Amino acid sequence: MEDTFNNLATYGYIALFFYSLGGGFIGLVAAGVLSYMGKMDITASITVAFLGNMLGDVLLFWLTRYQKSMMMDTLRKHRRKLALSHILMKKHGDWVIFIQKFIYGLKTIIPIAIALTKYDFKKFAILNVSAAFIWAIVFGVASYMFGAPLKAFAIYIAQNKWLAPVILVTIGGLLWLYLSKATQKR
Repeated sequence: MEDTFNNLATYGYIALFFYSLGGGFIGLVAAGVLSYMGKMDITASITVAFLGNMLGDVLLFWLTRYQKSMMMDTLRKHRRKLALSHILMKKHGDWVIFIQKFIYGLKTIIPIAIALTKYDFKKFAILNVSAAFIWAIVFGVASYMFGAPLKAFAIYIAQNKWLAPVILVTIGGLLWLYLSKATQKR
């Protein structure tokens, strides 16, 4: 177990950066707990997660805006989710850029949906930087402050290995159910 922690301390920031490109919530929470344990630095973890998350959304926006045909071929199965994203954007405006950081499953689809509109890239980039900063601070500091209970929960899960798949399937099922209901034909 100690070798795992040493490897995470050594390569954890690199892994956190790449994981944050696509979301990074769980990676940032893990880095916060490891920072609580003294294996990583909380300031560096928050900074790396912020940079990765911010860059990931900007890249998604840019790729979609300037490589529409390639992205649309990839997203054919997700047309309803794109429509939901457009509805959320019309209903909540710029707040969607902030909200999407905190809702798992919408993090990647919202920048793509926004890029398919005529939304200004500079405005998106500025709002995205602010949203990524708030996201990184909130989850980084919260996971650091709740490091003891999160560490105890991780130990409990490690001792009861059957519980992890149950939790993952439950969360995945609830997310799938929500997205199915939200994108259902009416």
